This record gives sequence, structure tokens and C-alpha cells, in this order.
Amino acid sequence: MPHSEYLRYVALGDSQTEGLGDGDDLTGLRGWADRLAEHLTAADSSLLYANLAVRGLTAGEVRAGQLAPALALRPDLVTVVAGVNDLLRPGFDAASVAGHLEAMFAELTAAGAHVATLTFPDPGKIIPIARPLRYRALELNARIRAAAARHGVTVAETAGHAVTTDPRLWSADRLHASPLGHERIAAAMADALRLPGSDGTWALPLPPRRALTGGRAVAAELRWAGTFLGPWLVRRLRGVSSGDGRTAKRPELLPLDGTPGTPGARPALGHP
Repeated sequence: MPHSEYLRYVALGDSQTEGLGDGDDLTGLRGWADRLAEHLTAADSSLLYANLAVRGLTAGEVRAGQLAPALALRPDLVTVVAGVNDLLRPGFDAASVAGHLEAMFAELTAAGAHVATLTFPDPGKIIPIARPLRYRALELNARIRAAAARHGVTVAETAGHAVTTDPRLWSADRLHASPLGHERIAAAMADALRLPGSDGTWALPLPPRRALTGGRAVAAELRWAGTFLGPWLVRRLRGVSSGDGRTAKRPELLPLDGTPGTPGARPALGHP
């Protein structure tokens, strides 16, 4: 579909699509989907944009809670990015996760939308203790590519590029992209969709920097484990999700700079 026909964009997914790591819940979340909407708006100011993503959701939960509302919005462009929360859990089943993604691909494309998704970088290169998850990511990526090919879905290949595991593209928790990371994801998606002004420069490496070594590296890992890993494990053991009680930040199709009843006002992105 030519870029000029993307006038109704809906984003489905979890915390990355919601925008965690790019702003906060007080000042508002931006995120790669908002950045992609900005790119689309630059091409056509009449774009309407909705973001149904909610943090903490599995692919099955995204399908159960977001697919029907997305179809009701009659989008012509949809991004579907989910599966990382499944990948991190003990009972991960790549076939089941990919099945939920493919079901969304099928229904959305059948409704006339152009769908785009992405592949995931090796989590072990971002979080050293997650190295055993590498093969999970490889299998999920292979299944995403196959499902996308069956339904004409565009895939932004963010896996396989060294820059996507550069620590500067990730926030302090190493689970969510930093503002620079969200910028690169949006650029990768724009490039995959062949939007005007996009190109492959998003995959270029950042300038070299000195890595931590020895005791400083160990201390950094211990700080990360105490600040982020520990609380995450506690939530998993308690069966608590970071998305509990939250709703989509942009449930309606709106101009990027408008809210219902308030022409020209930008919504407080990130508030539940």
C-alpha cells in the first residue's frame, strides 16, 4: 500500500509499544509507535492514530484484549509487536506465541489493513544472565517471519544488527528501549514500510565507547539485579503484572495532536 494511503494507524502490543523507557507516567510516554505516527503525520497531517498497547501482556493477552477493538477502528495500518513477555517466562512455547501473532495477522489483513511487525534481538547480548534465552528468540523470530510471509505482513528485521543490543539503546532495566532505542525502532519500521524520508541508517553502529570491566562490571551487574531483576522475579512469583489495572493510553483514533473535545491539545501520553 502506498504511504499516502496510511491514514488510520493502530498500534497493538505490550510495554515497548506503549513506550516504556521513553518518558514516564508523569510526563507522558512517547515510544516508537508514537514516533512512527509522527513520521506518518509528516507525510500526511490527516493521519489518525490509536495505541492500544498495555505493558506486561503476553501475545495471547494482546490478542484477547486488543484485536477486536483494533478491528472496530477499521485501520489501514497496524503494527503488532508482542511475545517478549512470553519469551521471558518458564513455560514459553514458541508455536503458541506465534499462533497468537498469526491469528492477529490473519484477521487484520483480511479486514484490509496493512500489518507490520518486527523480530527481536538476542536477549543474552542485552542481559548476560539471559543467554539461555537466545534459542527461544531465534525460534520465535523464525516463526514470526514464516507467519508474516503467509499473510503479506511487513517485517522490520531488528534482529541480527549489532546496534540493537548496544546498551545505549536500552533503558536502565535492560527490558525496555531507551529514547534512542525507541527512535531506532521507529526508524526501522519506517524503513521496512518504505515511508518517505526513511532509509537503512537506523542500523548503523554508534560510536565506540569504553566498556566496564573487572570489579566495575560486576558491581554494575549486582546493582541491576537488586534494582530490577529482584522486583521482577517477586512480581512473577506473586502472579502480578505491571499492566494490572491499566488501559490503553490512546484507545481512540485521533490526530496526533488532538484529544476528544479539545481540538489541538496533545493527549497526556502514558496515563492509564
